[in-house]
Amino acid sequence: MTARPAQTTRTTTETTEPTTEAARTTAGPATTADPAHRWVSARVRILLWLLVVMAVALTAVAATTRSVLLRDVDHRVDRLLAQETGEFANFVRRGVDPRSGKRFTDPDPLLKLHLERQYADPDEELLGLVDRGAGRTPAKKEQSRAPDVDHPLARDPAGLRAVLGSPDATGTLDRPGGVIRWSKVEIGAGEGRPAAAFVVAFHPEREQAKAEGVFHMLLAISGVALLMTTGIGWAVAGRILRPVRLVRTTAAQLTEQDLTRRIPVQGRDDIAALAETFNGMLDRLERAFAAQREFVDDAGHELRTPITIVRGHLELMGDDPREREETVRIVMEELDRMSRIVEDLLLLAKAERPDFVAPEPVQLAELTADVFVKARALGERDWQLAEVADTEAGLDPQRITQAMVQLAQNAVQHTVPGQRIGIGSRLVRERIELYVADAGPGVTDQDAAVIFERFRRGTARRGSRGTGAGLGLAIVQAIAQGHGGHAELGRTEGGGATFTLVLDRTEPK
Repeated sequence: MTARPAQTTRTTTETTEPTTEAARTTAGPATTADPAHRWVSARVRILLWLLVVMAVALTAVAATTRSVLLRDVDHRVDRLLAQETGEFANFVRRGVDPRSGKRFTDPDPLLKLHLERQYADPDEELLGLVDRGAGRTPAKKEQSRAPDVDHPLARDPAGLRAVLGSPDATGTLDRPGGVIRWSKVEIGAGEGRPAAAFVVAFHPEREQAKAEGVFHMLLAISGVALLMTTGIGWAVAGRILRPVRLVRTTAAQLTEQDLTRRIPVQGRDDIAALAETFNGMLDRLERAFAAQREFVDDAGHELRTPITIVRGHLELMGDDPREREETVRIVMEELDRMSRIVEDLLLLAKAERPDFVAPEPVQLAELTADVFVKARALGERDWQLAEVADTEAGLDPQRITQAMVQLAQNAVQHTVPGQRIGIGSRLVRERIELYVADAGPGVTDQDAAVIFERFRRGTARRGSRGTGAGLGLAIVQAIAQGHGGHAELGRTEGGGATFTLVLDRTEPK
């Protein structure tokens, strides 16, 4: 009954390869092409986010720079207007007519003298205006820099009237010819003296155009920076994400028959850690699939013979009761052997799992004594408890007992009644050694090289009467490896074989 699942598993495995190849042939192109059609790649998304962030940052820098430059222009204009009007107001209070040596009584010579002594900055107009009765018109325009501007205020009567008619001392005049920032100092009318005003007008277009030019230059530089960032970001993102693409490509190319592909690990960043993790996963998958295939192959190999024997005896069984009884006995023996083989193979398959052993603190002396008591029931031999290690170790007591009993059973099979079998444990350089030493015929060098492999019974069974499948020592090796150690074979002093479990005392698995 236990052989039927093994045969079914083998049949399934044999049909897996063509099915997998067919699936890979039909699904392979779709696997590599679908993601590109369904969503944008991570490389493009990273680049787009980078460009969006940089575009916002560069635009903010350019806009902030433009705002700062325009604010500086406004501050310079305010300072200029305040300086010019302040100088004129001071001249009005302290100025003396050079012709009479007295204070000015007429605004015309006052404005004329002040304008002659001033030098207007570029884009600046200095104007003296006198009320002639028929309207307010410019009186003198010396030092006016009207030729340097496109639409001077001095040639705009409507603009002049708006400035003179404004109740404010400073303001902004929005004209079709351009915006003007102005400031004025009025000279009130007196006895026989017309009303007049000193006006400072500034045309900020050129200064503002310089700020706008810097803004546009920053925008152009930002555009070039974005283009360079696009190229550099595309290359860097591709280099960083190359292991990720390798992970995806490797995962798409993996099949049950080919788990050997690995991703090259470069650097020590998160991507390298991802590649290492993926490679570790592939290692575990490869071991799991290898254990599965080995289990199926071993089961098919070992179970084929007893199944053939059972089938042959059943087909040839006659009507004779004694013959039937003998056939039933043979069939039951073969079925028992098949059951033991399946149990051993399942145990070896479980050895690949991380929970195969469950270490716990164990007193090695008590464990050795328990094994010795259990082994004495295996046969009439000269059983001796050779030595005991008095220490505590992290071991799985059930698995260690199973391995030691298997070694004792192996020693019983290769010795005769009365021969010595020693069981002991010792601590050697922070390593634990548990051993079973017999006084049998020993193991040949040819057998010693492969004795721990599966289904290796040896070329000479050392006088054995056993009927095992050659899995016992393989199980012992698996238990030792599960504890982070190994099983080894040595010679017993005086003749015989010594099998030893060499385990780590402080860091068991």
